[in-house]
Amino acid sequence: MPVRVLGIDPGLTRCGVGVVDVSGNRSATLVDVTVLRSDPGLPLERRLLLISDGIEDMLDRHQPAFVAIERVFAQHNVSTVMGTAQISGVALTLAARRGLPVSLHTPSEVKAAITGYGAADKKQVGTMVARILGLAEIPKPADAADALALAICHAWRTGASGGTLPTAGSLAPAPQTPAQKAWLAAERSASVSAPPRSLKR
Repeated sequence: MPVRVLGIDPGLTRCGVGVVDVSGNRSATLVDVTVLRSDPGLPLERRLLLISDGIEDMLDRHQPAFVAIERVFAQHNVSTVMGTAQISGVALTLAARRGLPVSLHTPSEVKAAITGYGAADKKQVGTMVARILGLAEIPKPADAADALALAICHAWRTGASGGTLPTAGSLAPAPQTPAQKAWLAAERSASVSAPPRSLKR
C-alpha cells in the first residue's frame, strides 16, 4: 500500500508544499503541489498566518502519514534564514498537533537521495523529480520541485515506502546507497575541519 508523504520547503515569501504517494517498489506518484506566498509588505504575524493556513489546508485535504521539512541551515542573509526558521516552526507545530511524525532533511541529503549527488543543482533535482513522478515538465517554481523532492527523499531514506511504515520516534533509516555513504563521509570530514558557525546546518 502506498505511503503518503507531505514535503515542505519552508520560506516566508514562498513556501513549497508537495504531496506524493510512494509504493514499496519506490515508485512515486504526484498527489498535489503548491507554492504558498506572502507579501513582504505585510506584518510578520499576518505573513505567518497566511502560510500556516495554506499548510493546514494541505494537511487536512490530503491526510499524509508523514511530514518532511527541509532543515534550516546558515545563510549570509539573516532575514532569509529567520523567515525560513519561523515557517519551519509553524510547520512542525501543525504536524505535531495532528500527531504526525516529522523528519528534517538537509538540502544535501535530499540531493543525494534524488540524484545520487549531494551537490546537485536545482535544475538537476527538478529534472529527477519530474522523471521519478512521470511528469512531462519540471514543477515550477523551484520551491515546488524542492517540496516534492523532500517528500520522495523522506520515503526513500527512512524506508517508509518499503512496506513497513515507521512510527513517530522509530524512523530507522533504510540501507544507504553508495551516494548516501559518500555524502555522509564528506559531511563528517567537513564537520571536523570547519570552524563553528552561529547556525548549524
